[in-house]
Amino acid sequence: MGKAATTKARLQEQAMALFRQRGFDGTTVAQIAAAAGVTQVTFFRHFPTKDAVVFDDPYDPVIADVMAAQDRTLPALERVRTGLAAAWGSIPEPAINATRDRIRLIAGHARLAAGIWENNRRTEQLIVTALTGTGVGRVEARVAAGACLGGLTAALLDWASEPDGQDLPERMNAALALLGGQIGGPATAAGDADGSP
Repeated sequence: MGKAATTKARLQEQAMALFRQRGFDGTTVAQIAAAAGVTQVTFFRHFPTKDAVVFDDPYDPVIADVMAAQDRTLPALERVRTGLAAAWGSIPEPAINATRDRIRLIAGHARLAAGIWENNRRTEQLIVTALTGTGVGRVEARVAAGACLGGLTAALLDWASEPDGQDLPERMNAALALLGGQIGGPATAAGDADGSP
């Protein structure tokens, strides 16, 4: 990990520690920078806003790479579903713990909870680009990405408010399994769209 990446990770770690201790609104950028041993200018080199510390997701590129590697004969929705499952399965345990803390913070803060949809839009665009780059139509790619990300987000926010004993990876797998039950073959979808048998 290079110096910039190390600094960015330290800023996120210190920010999350302060958010847990003082609350999101009770923590300033100056406090985060001081805790990480850097200046506010350095903070803003890595994050445009305090909110961005919470929403920055180092796994988006992993998701895009995994998506592009899925079996191209599968329907787009299934490719997204299995790709997201593979991406979640590749996240190491320490990162899962950090993700859990971020989700709980987001779920408990009205403005951050609203911002999760903008964050999803960026992830969706990466998935759409990966799919269309392998020949999937743009609308099909957007619908598949939107359906899976929407389902995962609903499951994440529900888990944050009522964990019911499931750990985070279990909840993700359960949500993705539910989405798998809704998938039909491409021929059926095409026939429905144009009225042909």
